[in-house]
Amino acid sequence: MPSPNRRLTRKLTIIAQDPAVRLHGRILRTEIEIPAERLLPGPCGYRVRVEAGLTETRPCRIPLHYDSFQNSPDDKLISDPRFRAQNSYAILMRTLARFEQALGRRVSWGFHGHQLRIVPQAFEQANAFYSATERAILFGYFPGRSGTVYTALSHDIVAHEGTHAIVHGLRRRYLDPSSPDQSAFHEGFADIIALLSVLSLPAVVAAVLGSSTLKPEQVCPETLKRSLLFGMAKQMGQELSQMRGQPLRRSIELPASAAWKSDPAFAEPHRRGEILVAAVMNALLDVWLRRIKQLGTLDRDRIAAEAADTADRLLTMCIRALDFCPPTNILFSDFLSAVVTADHEMSPDDNRFAFRETLIKSFRKYGFRPTSKGELGMWEPPDGRLRYERSHLDSLQRDPDEVFRFVWENRRTLRLCDAAETYVQSVRPALRVGSDGFMLRETVAEYVQHACVRSADLKTWNIRVPNGMPDNHQVTLWGGGVLIFDEFGRLKFHVRNRIDNAQAQTARLAYVWSSRGNHNFSEIHRRPAA
Repeated sequence: MPSPNRRLTRKLTIIAQDPAVRLHGRILRTEIEIPAERLLPGPCGYRVRVEAGLTETRPCRIPLHYDSFQNSPDDKLISDPRFRAQNSYAILMRTLARFEQALGRRVSWGFHGHQLRIVPQAFEQANAFYSATERAILFGYFPGRSGTVYTALSHDIVAHEGTHAIVHGLRRRYLDPSSPDQSAFHEGFADIIALLSVLSLPAVVAAVLGSSTLKPEQVCPETLKRSLLFGMAKQMGQELSQMRGQPLRRSIELPASAAWKSDPAFAEPHRRGEILVAAVMNALLDVWLRRIKQLGTLDRDRIAAEAADTADRLLTMCIRALDFCPPTNILFSDFLSAVVTADHEMSPDDNRFAFRETLIKSFRKYGFRPTSKGELGMWEPPDGRLRYERSHLDSLQRDPDEVFRFVWENRRTLRLCDAAETYVQSVRPALRVGSDGFMLRETVAEYVQHACVRSADLKTWNIRVPNGMPDNHQVTLWGGGVLIFDEFGRLKFHVRNRIDNAQAQTARLAYVWSSRGNHNFSEIHRRPAA
């Protein structure tokens, strides 16, 4: 039995957004709670190890001084390598803990190993990126107009890159070349998590809103959209203002229209991801404004508390949606169906926030409809009669071989393609609170199908060969699905992108072939932010 005196969390001081965001002339700081653990200097913990540089094989041996930075002068805060280490470690651990809380399990990294490397001062460039090959998040630094700018001091950038690493652990095939949406999903989803992470801190929201009693014009949609709360990476945006403006991205202000689909500029992953961010964050703003109206007061602290409550709910919805997303070839419309399904599973009654209906309407304004034709766009239960008599419940909840046997026994009902190889990629537990208040232990299993064929043989799959592709070119087709089992081992949902969907595969191959050489995830992120 754990000791009643054991600390489960600890508080650490971080920069609330980035050094460009100030209150009464000082950098805005806040304290966040993160899981307590036994740390080596660096800090080096069981999931994250902060290192002094790229050539280091051990964490930098700089002792931490917890909570000693709350009253440090701004120039000391920025220049102290101990604080850059603490800031990046704390924000990343808070992000990871939030994912694990929403999913009800530990989240593994997408590489072989337990510890993600963090290098707060990795290279001199206005950039930061996650590299699966180097098992690290590498933060750049560059000379600014008022001194050195460290990307590791930006809450938005640390949370964004941390989300890349976490999503890679949950959906490894999302780094593959597939479609414009798949590359953009990584970018858009990471921005969403970063923005909601800040908005879920009521003290930060209150500080940004300003005076204790607000005026009506301070909480109108136009004013809030232009506020610091909805901008990504203000400091970097200011320094790169000739190219990107201030802040680096303010996706919520993108006009609600489907016209972007015919705009070549939105083929770039970061730019296309902004459409996903715009749809989600405008839904958040609509719900927040509705709740402000219901409050009947302009008290800043109550409005900030509503913002944090609303953002935290949406943050949970978005994270839990990953369990309901297909393992390959994700589209924005798939994510929309996943969000509304995951939320309905957790809270069938959505009267308090009405988030599901608001999200559907917001996505529709940007030209998206849910993939599923079910009620309110939710994934539909599996159809057909499934066989369970040869499956064992205990093994089905943890053993990939047992899940594969279930898939094999039911391959006709699940409509798997016999011409492709199938393997179960993961079997993960999911713990959540049911609508009756009781804990439900469900299982999320992920399988993929792949087939290697010559381009000349694509016609046997009814797939059109892209223009200019040689007849002997080797093509790998991918598909797969997610199986969500209830606590009794019965299949609740089968979310899939079929490998033998000729129309989808034709579009995918045309995109991959036309833009070959531009799909390496790490290389995309090594390019300058401009």
